[in-house]
Amino acid sequence: MKLEKIIIASNNNHKVDEIKNILNGFCDEILSLKEAGIDCEIEENGTTFEENAYIKAKTIADLTGLPCIADDSGLEVDALNGAPGVYSARFAGEHGNYKKNNEKLLSLLKGVPKGKRGARFVTAIVLVTPDGDKVFARGEIRGIITEKELGSNGFGYDPLFLVEDINKTFAQLSSDEKNRISHRARALKDLQEKLISIGLR
Repeated sequence: MKLEKIIIASNNNHKVDEIKNILNGFCDEILSLKEAGIDCEIEENGTTFEENAYIKAKTIADLTGLPCIADDSGLEVDALNGAPGVYSARFAGEHGNYKKNNEKLLSLLKGVPKGKRGARFVTAIVLVTPDGDKVFARGEIRGIITEKELGSNGFGYDPLFLVEDINKTFAQLSSDEKNRISHRARALKDLQEKLISIGLR
């Protein structure tokens, strides 16, 4: 069975574009909340990426009667015991203030040597159907936190996250390059494989 229409439980244009690009051709129509005419604030009060993704997807699936994809992503820094984690978007107190979040991260890691600046980006994704079925997927990528912002593409912590294999930050990659290796790309690939295995595509 092919999924005809999916709602993405997000209005983050960067995230919506990434998901649409990666899932292009996967189903007939993929809509953001805005494109679906939904104005809804959802409190993300889970303690894990999976919990937050499920809260968002279940809320929108119940509201629209359509399958919904939601993700929760974040940065886990080794030297900060996994912080900012689920608080990545509001690390500096104001939700979605990328500049202040990056400034706080650099401040906390000031003087920490390169060998101890390891980190990973994590994405948890879930597809929830109106019938209550749910499929979870996860993607991760390791890197190190740079000492200053590098690159002008991407968003969030991208200018600080260096992928050592290619010696570039996420913000120095084109959208196509990032979408081939990112945590979100890996989670979406994992999701596609799981959906195919249960006959949903």
